[in-house]
Amino acid sequence: MRYFLEVAYDGTRFHGWQTQPNALAVQEVLDDCLRRVFRLAQVETVGSGRTDTGVHATQQWVHVDLPQVVQPEEIQYKLSRILPPDISVGQVLPVGPEAHTRFDAISRTYEYRITLQKDPFLVRYAYYLSRKPDVVKMNEAALALLQLEDFTTFSKVKGDTKHYRCTITQAHWQEEGSQLIFTIKANRFLRGMVRLVVGTLLDVGKGKLTVAQFREVIERQDRRLASGAAPAQGLFLHRVDYPVDYFAQQRVLFEQAAEAAMEE
Repeated sequence: MRYFLEVAYDGTRFHGWQTQPNALAVQEVLDDCLRRVFRLAQVETVGSGRTDTGVHATQQWVHVDLPQVVQPEEIQYKLSRILPPDISVGQVLPVGPEAHTRFDAISRTYEYRITLQKDPFLVRYAYYLSRKPDVVKMNEAALALLQLEDFTTFSKVKGDTKHYRCTITQAHWQEEGSQLIFTIKANRFLRGMVRLVVGTLLDVGKGKLTVAQFREVIERQDRRLASGAAPAQGLFLHRVDYPVDYFAQQRVLFEQAAEAAMEE
């Protein structure tokens, strides 16, 4: 039986979401807790997206298969008792056997946080800048992100990426007290893309690039033209969206699968 888990985590001590050799990842810890809670020999979760070393998530959807029907409240309760303080599970939703957190998602939203005031309580969750960048110019430059679709420039490495096209529907900076928050929403993101976008926009805000030059950086599709990546601690995977009525439909499919399992 398949379930979607809504996972949040402080990424400070983790080498990203995905399990990897010789480094601690969020997925590894979550999988281990699931094995222990449900006494399973093997568990393999699938996340809605990857986050890099030091990056946080306020909403990362994960799907997992369990050998029998379990009440969502029981899953949430048992995991909450055993997970470390920097990982939590919120909603647990039953879904059909073919539901997929990554492939069924229609958009993802990231936030990047900057603090203009030195604050020891934000060291792990915001990038400190001693001088305020030009927010108006950064927002003018960010409009190009909505108008273009090939973001080869902001691709960290080639890897197994087949293309570099993304449809960005939201990209803007806003001021909240002593913080600047950049919100970006798209159907997909390239590895390391958001931090490279933020770093390059900050160069616009610092007067190192003009608005026109920022657009040209994207259009030339040359990774060498991007500015340095913004530090990881300011970045959050903020939200993952699915089609309207997706979870209601998946609940029906789950119940059908459960009935079929009982008949067997």
